[in-house]
Amino acid sequence: MHDTESEKLLLRYRIALSFCGWALLASLLLATTQALVADEHKIGSFSGDKLSTHPAWFKESFLDFEEDIAEAAAQGKRLVLYFYQDGCPYCNALVQHNFAQRDIAQTTQDNFDLVTINMWGDREVVQVGGQSFTEKTLAQALKVQFTPTLLFFNEAGKVVLRVNGYYPPDAFRAALEYAHTHSDQAGSFNEFMATQSGSRAESGTLHSEVFFAPPPFDLSATDGRPLAVFFEQPRCLECDTFHQKVLAQPIVRSQIEKMTALQLDLWSDTPIITPDGRSTTARVWAAELGVGFAPTVVLFDASGEEVVRLEAVFQTFHTQGIFRYVLERAYERQPSFQHYLSEHADNLREQGYDVDIWSYDRPVSRDGIATVPD
Repeated sequence: MHDTESEKLLLRYRIALSFCGWALLASLLLATTQALVADEHKIGSFSGDKLSTHPAWFKESFLDFEEDIAEAAAQGKRLVLYFYQDGCPYCNALVQHNFAQRDIAQTTQDNFDLVTINMWGDREVVQVGGQSFTEKTLAQALKVQFTPTLLFFNEAGKVVLRVNGYYPPDAFRAALEYAHTHSDQAGSFNEFMATQSGSRAESGTLHSEVFFAPPPFDLSATDGRPLAVFFEQPRCLECDTFHQKVLAQPIVRSQIEKMTALQLDLWSDTPIITPDGRSTTARVWAAELGVGFAPTVVLFDASGEEVVRLEAVFQTFHTQGIFRYVLERAYERQPSFQHYLSEHADNLREQGYDVDIWSYDRPVSRDGIATVPD
């Protein structure tokens, strides 16, 4: 009897252990599943944004631009409106790389009054002509798509130079000189830039890419794809960097390869037929389009209408974003490229990708490995 009771107790113990084991296993499986689900929905990181402190010598303004122009003219200066946004790494580069150099800072202070405009700000401004805006509605009205954007005014209130995006120090020096002393003379800014000599180690030839269509260039013969026209020139350090560090990235190439892409030497007499059917040359068309920086990429929709252009120094994430913006026809629902790019970054992070807007080789990555998302 004693043995029988013992056997019953042992059996009950084993059964209890068995149930506990299954419960433990189920618990472990549930925890593992939850961890996997959580990992799948892990928000990716965001990096590359940089805050800037504007130099104390920037002008304190009541944001009435006709008054600012008159005050500047009375001192022998010209007004510059500087559109920025918080966290913009290109704005930070302008402050830290350009204005930190003594000659650039001194030239700017001597010849210009620089007024900051927050691209998303709500301060009231009075534009030339007396029309009132907020900072953000003025940015929209002026079609500011990139920061920094700088508008240089002459004494008559006319914009004599517009810089859309970040120019490195040497190009920025040329912009300052042109806006101050040469803008009222004949010739475009890019023609002025072409006359500037330097000792930099630029390549003396245009860069070749497999995705560039060969001549002849009949841009009126559309195949239903968007068009990307790369205006470049030999002996161009910014062109070298663009090809070697940005266009070399798979995430950028994967977008360009979905377009019709071609390269033009903006000083050449290469014959072309423009998207609207006119026969001209690369040099003449570049002047008509107002191309003022090399490299410049002008992006057209499938019907031949310009959508947006890249005409400054951009890192990989912004560059691939510009091409995506056109390919996805996102401009039809979102006229602000900055809003689109922010939405694009958020979408990638929701999928678990890490986004670094200031990286050449890892703009979008997962577990530290660069990737090309769909």
